[in-house]
Amino acid sequence: MDMDLKNKTALVTGSTRGIGKAIAIELAKEGVHVLINGRNDEEVERTVNEIELEFPDSFPQNATADIVDKQQREALFKKHPQIDILVNNVGIYEMMKYEDVDDEVWEKYIRTNVLAANGLSKFYLPKMINNNFGRMIFIASEEAVMPSGQMPQYCITKSMLLSLSKSLSKLTIGKEVTINTILPGPSLSENVHHIIEGMYPNEDMTFSVKEKEFMTQNLPHSELQRFIKPAEIGRLTTFICSPYASAFKGSPIRMDGGMVPTIF
Repeated sequence: MDMDLKNKTALVTGSTRGIGKAIAIELAKEGVHVLINGRNDEEVERTVNEIELEFPDSFPQNATADIVDKQQREALFKKHPQIDILVNNVGIYEMMKYEDVDDEVWEKYIRTNVLAANGLSKFYLPKMINNNFGRMIFIASEEAVMPSGQMPQYCITKSMLLSLSKSLSKLTIGKEVTINTILPGPSLSENVHHIIEGMYPNEDMTFSVKEKEFMTQNLPHSELQRFIKPAEIGRLTTFICSPYASAFKGSPIRMDGGMVPTIF
């Protein structure tokens, strides 16, 4: 299906690996001019070259910046003042006990997972509204609506993104601008793949067997019983960016593999 996105410009934060890279690739398949973002310029340039080689019509560009840093965000705005699509994907996480989360950690997570995305949104949203076209997507997590208790400092920031998305969507009434949040369940990032391999070092086991074993032991309430592939999240994101998804306004879009047991 042609998503009718050719020649649109998209900034995908944290797009040198994992979900962000998968989103950038799926957008590039549709002829979107993707701006690849990350803090490491070599990794960004490597990803740009990789996408350009496979999808030359996407004309990927280097958008290296630490978006948590205000000065670097400002430099990014000067280099790329106009975009049609913003995917706020950057985020940090780690397992932590509540008693170990001090004020410094709370502030770090809120700055990285919320305020950086808000800074980008605040700059680009008025331009989208003025152009009467724009797509803004926040990548959250099922932890936003079903906290596991294993990383409270992460969960709270993902819940904040839901509220921010809904609030910003109220500013787009009557405009062809949509702001939504996608809530993926457990996903197969490079880091997760490495962790699973480390947990099950038996070389005779295929990864799919290791994955199934892990899900059975640790995530039995997942109906999918496997990790969600980043490309799957990329394809959903691409559809939500398309003109065919105009009716999604301020929506929390769950892609959790059945992890969340409630109807809403």
